[in-house]
Amino acid sequence: MATRLTANEWEAEFGRHLRDLRLRQNIDQRQLAERADVALNAVKRLEAGKGATVTSLIKVLRALGREEWLGTLAPQVTVSPLQMLKDKKPVRQRASRTKEAPRV
Repeated sequence: MATRLTANEWEAEFGRHLRDLRLRQNIDQRQLAERADVALNAVKRLEAGKGATVTSLIKVLRALGREEWLGTLAPQVTVSPLQMLKDKKPVRQRASRTKEAPRV
């Protein structure tokens, strides 16, 4: 069974991912802050796992080209499995008869 991370552990983990992504793109914190139009301190706090505003997080993810990460935080709701069971139509057991062409 997987262990549950605390909020602080999640922030630290997320910060490490952001830092790794920034370094893979070979940009420093100042450049990222400029591209994201956020304060340098916001980038430093995010990477250190100290938190920042949601707006800063969104801007930084966009600047890093990872806006799709946001979709994983709040996936779009689909039909519930229970609703699918309720709406389930019976499985066909036989093929329907073919209608014969009218005789002329």
